[in-house]
Amino acid sequence: MLRTKLFLLTLVVGGLGCQSQNQIAPINLSELTIAEIHSAYEKGGYTSEQLVTAYLDRIAAFDGETNALTTINPNALSIAQELDQEFRDTKTLRPLHGIPIIVKDNINTKGLPTTAGAFALQNFIPEEDAFIMKKLVKAGAIIIAKSNMAEWAFSPMHTESSTGGITRNPYNLDHVPAGSSGGTAASVASNFGTVGLGTDTGNSIRGPSSHCSLVGFRTTLGLISRNGIAPLFLRNDVVGPMCRTVEDATRVMEVMTGYDPEDPITKYAEGKIRNGYQQFLIKNGLEGARIGVLRELSEDGIDPDIKPLFEKAILDLDSLGAEIIDPIDIPDFSTLRKNQWCSMFRTNIESYLATYVKRDTLKTLEDVIRIGTTSRFSKDRLAGSAEKNDRWGEGPECQDAYNDELRIAFREAIENVMDSLKLDAIVYPTWNQKPARIDFFEEEYGGDNNQVIAPHTGQPAFTVPMGFVPGNLPAGLQFLGRMYDESTLIKLAYSYEQGTKHRKAPKLIQIQKNTVK
Repeated sequence: MLRTKLFLLTLVVGGLGCQSQNQIAPINLSELTIAEIHSAYEKGGYTSEQLVTAYLDRIAAFDGETNALTTINPNALSIAQELDQEFRDTKTLRPLHGIPIIVKDNINTKGLPTTAGAFALQNFIPEEDAFIMKKLVKAGAIIIAKSNMAEWAFSPMHTESSTGGITRNPYNLDHVPAGSSGGTAASVASNFGTVGLGTDTGNSIRGPSSHCSLVGFRTTLGLISRNGIAPLFLRNDVVGPMCRTVEDATRVMEVMTGYDPEDPITKYAEGKIRNGYQQFLIKNGLEGARIGVLRELSEDGIDPDIKPLFEKAILDLDSLGAEIIDPIDIPDFSTLRKNQWCSMFRTNIESYLATYVKRDTLKTLEDVIRIGTTSRFSKDRLAGSAEKNDRWGEGPECQDAYNDELRIAFREAIENVMDSLKLDAIVYPTWNQKPARIDFFEEEYGGDNNQVIAPHTGQPAFTVPMGFVPGNLPAGLQFLGRMYDESTLIKLAYSYEQGTKHRKAPKLIQIQKNTVK
């Protein structure tokens, strides 16, 4: 796969020499936002084709360090040229017009491999885009590359796949970017594309975003379709943006929302979707907000380097105008959080194979196991999935977030406390521990707060950069909100981001000044 990636990149970049040389000025890719790019298009600073060229040059120069990407889109430049012509003709930019996006390798992307990191799917090229990809392409996004992931999205700990190998954290190459969307996190953090997409079953958007100093949105279960995405446990799975800013994440998110008849859970969002979410990007959005601190999570084995960052975050929330309720108590929290996990991998993946892959030799989980893997971690998880397809503990039948008794009880307990205290959100560290070393990813795994609430209750949870600990390792602050209250979380997260400005590019990028000619 690495040879394929490099070959495609050489082919794409090598075929346009004159265009690169004809740029009026170098494009500084460092921390470019959607708004800045659209402003440049409108002012004639550069074209979409020139921007894509610059990103491809950057990938060629630096992805050998992180191994974040698996496939470069050979059509990215021609798509950019078409969008440039459209803009010349119409003088109008679509919402994501000419914005290069990096897509996790379990999201069906027409004409590009969608492997979920597994040998079983290494030759699978979807005939059509996933539902959300159709929306993003219609909005003008350019799929520049597919990103590496933890195989089948099994691992929250690290990002390793049979098709892509191991991805490294760009802030410290000896450490993990978490999993499973580590490739998207490492590439967006490294400025290989403007924005990215990940999926999150329990951790996989928020953990990698926290580990790579990004903003990651896990939205309400039902707000965005999962149709056309290789599942882990569909009852928990969401897809969402992983970006360098809250504004960019909001712009990507609002394009993807909406009902999809092929994903029945989206029917619950009808009547609950806002008419645009950018209106909630309010710089003083924390003024008058009431924020609860969930010490039962934040004090659970917290690393001595993470704790002062979190305490400083609380002080920052206060100084930015929020009223802090510290601590809050959720009755029976330790009991309600138990027995929430259900392994649905066999059912979900076999349905995906039948619907999209359609191969006689690849129909069952046993076929996947037979084809094999290079990852010991994945091999163990596949074997475990073959043995169970039900709740991990005592309880009623496994169902979605709107019908499962245990999930409803957990959510009601949290939202009842939020209502009684008039809270706008609850906060805690995204992870209580720093990113593990790659060679010790299992031994040093710990503090993953993402797994505890939102996957089961269905509530939205956003992570925002909270700072860095020794070793140049990022950490994140998580905001948990009510069902379908993304608007409030955007307002709070944006205000915190703008008031603290913790995000910074990896040193590797800063040393190179992030300028591509």
